[in-house]
Amino acid sequence: MLTYTIRRLLIMIPTLLVISLVTFSIIKLPPGDFLSNQIAELRSQGDKAALERAEFMRAQFGLDKPFMEQYAVWVGIWPAARGTSGERGYSGLLQGDWGWSFEHDLPVSEVIGDRMLLSFILNLTVVMFTWAIAFPIGAYAATHQYSWGDYGLTLLGYVGLATPNFLFALVLMYFANVQFGLAIGGIMDPEYLDKAWSWAKFGSVLNHLWIPVIVIGTSGTAAMIRRLRANLLDELQKQYVVTARAKGMPPFRLLVKYPLRMSLNPFIADIGNLLPSVISGSAIVAVVLSLQTSGPMLLEALRSQDQYLAGSFLMFLALLTVIGMFVSDLLLAMLDPRIRLTGGVAK
Repeated sequence: MLTYTIRRLLIMIPTLLVISLVTFSIIKLPPGDFLSNQIAELRSQGDKAALERAEFMRAQFGLDKPFMEQYAVWVGIWPAARGTSGERGYSGLLQGDWGWSFEHDLPVSEVIGDRMLLSFILNLTVVMFTWAIAFPIGAYAATHQYSWGDYGLTLLGYVGLATPNFLFALVLMYFANVQFGLAIGGIMDPEYLDKAWSWAKFGSVLNHLWIPVIVIGTSGTAAMIRRLRANLLDELQKQYVVTARAKGMPPFRLLVKYPLRMSLNPFIADIGNLLPSVISGSAIVAVVLSLQTSGPMLLEALRSQDQYLAGSFLMFLALLTVIGMFVSDLLLAMLDPRIRLTGGVAK
């Protein structure tokens, strides 16, 4: 187990390097960058002071260099240009420097700090909501196959899968506004947007949290119910369940100890996708509901070619994905004794 863990940790290093190269290549695919577009606009306006500052920043961050040199500066394996007083302009991701957001004119770490926390709170609540609803319903549907309850839950599951989250959000906003006169957009009251965290601000977030949690969690809950029902039905028909029943094991204990445990394998394997989703969340729903989370900021950074903001964000999500896959592999080996960490025939 220790050898497997160390090997997986070492594999994560080249994996992240390849991901960083692919991410940077995709960001640089559109022609130009944020500063070059700004320079063209400033030249047409004749703003000489702002033009000189934009050209200086473009040289300082190496945006006028060839592609591979820009990538090396971004990662932190190549020194960036120094400022007029000799200070280093950008140290790179390996040194913990996320770069500069040209659109917001602030360090990336300051731009995404509050939004990252709000995204974490929102999507962690969505995950808890999804699991709390899906597991009991999925287990009931599997153990009461072809009952009226199973048919009703199956119908609700198909409706949840067929309804896009953003459409559900629009319908909910319309009825809340027209029928009850309520504005349900945003993740907190407007007066708390630019203020420091306090109990009042946290309470405002909790008051606004239930709407996006229901909207985002609906399709995920429906999909999880269907998957758990199918997996559990497959496990309930296997020989070890028949043998346990023949030995007189109580039904609930039998369900929890064997079939339900084996049915959790796909959900444990999904941890690799779960960790980045806790941060990124549903960007389209966040735009519709005017949520001050990180998803809309990432979309805006990609649209405006704010490459350090978008690139740092995508690399952080990639890091969470790689860590999530590592954790899921370890948990699967602990959960299911049928899974071996090494190949070959067991002796």
